[in-house]
Amino acid sequence: MKRRGAWGWIILLLFTAGRIGRGQPAGNQKEPEEFTIRTTSRLVLLDVSVTDPRGALVSGLGTQNFEVFEDGKPQKITQFAHADIPVTVGLVVDESGSMRPKQAEVITAALAFIHASNPQDEVFVINFNEKPRRGLPDMQLFSDDAEQLRAALWRGVPEGRTALYDAIEMALHHLDFGRRDKKTLVVISDGGDNVSAHKLEAVMHDVVDSVATIYTVGIFDEDDPDQNPGVLKRIAQVSGGRTYFPAKIEEITPVCREIAKDIRTRYTIGYIPADEARPSERHIKVVARSEGGRKLVVRTRTSYLFTPDTQQGGSK
Repeated sequence: MKRRGAWGWIILLLFTAGRIGRGQPAGNQKEPEEFTIRTTSRLVLLDVSVTDPRGALVSGLGTQNFEVFEDGKPQKITQFAHADIPVTVGLVVDESGSMRPKQAEVITAALAFIHASNPQDEVFVINFNEKPRRGLPDMQLFSDDAEQLRAALWRGVPEGRTALYDAIEMALHHLDFGRRDKKTLVVISDGGDNVSAHKLEAVMHDVVDSVATIYTVGIFDEDDPDQNPGVLKRIAQVSGGRTYFPAKIEEITPVCREIAKDIRTRYTIGYIPADEARPSERHIKVVARSEGGRKLVVRTRTSYLFTPDTQQGGSK
């Protein structure tokens, strides 16, 4: 089980003191049973995107079309779904000084993503420049209200430097409080990190330790000395997400709509790994084939940190 940092405990206090989710009391919310995935402390739950060689999303596959390998060994699939399952999703949006001329287009794109997503998603916003901040009002973790999320996106003023790593850390902690089994982050930034307290190695450790699928969108200026597209690619690849580099700022809205579509059409595949006495990083490979046996293109997380049952304080 992950140890929560200071941000995690602050959010937990908000969670227990106020309302959760969509601006409703927790007792009034009904969980749709058809979206529930049965989990155990050892279940590895994979968020899987499948495309053909031309990049078109592939639907209609069944369990028989997939093979899962952990450290090279085949695994028995125990959970499988291909439905538009609601997710917990965080929008992590750069509002450093260099984002000022791009802010309107970025917020328009983020709202396009929200409108194209499952209406039962629980959404939060992290704005960041020299430090990350929650966009929603205090005492509220998530929302599905477009106007409230619009206000959250406009809450800050673009200024200062870029604490990208701190923002991702804060967002990963925030995902822990979501009610959905599937977790996603969409990170939009126009530069590399130049002020965070967290180091990249710590961020990558926590990305691997998380169940989140992370999409990254880089809108770099050609002359920006801080741009670091390699970091955005690495974060997305390890988590099973995808990286986008729009050539023009006007392209960011269709990119965000494409991300929403990809999230809504992903497969959910689960398996229970063999237990061992020691923690370890385990590597995953998923293979998918069409009914005709043609190999398809799969994107899912490539590794995770395994914790033996004897060392877990609860569900991971």
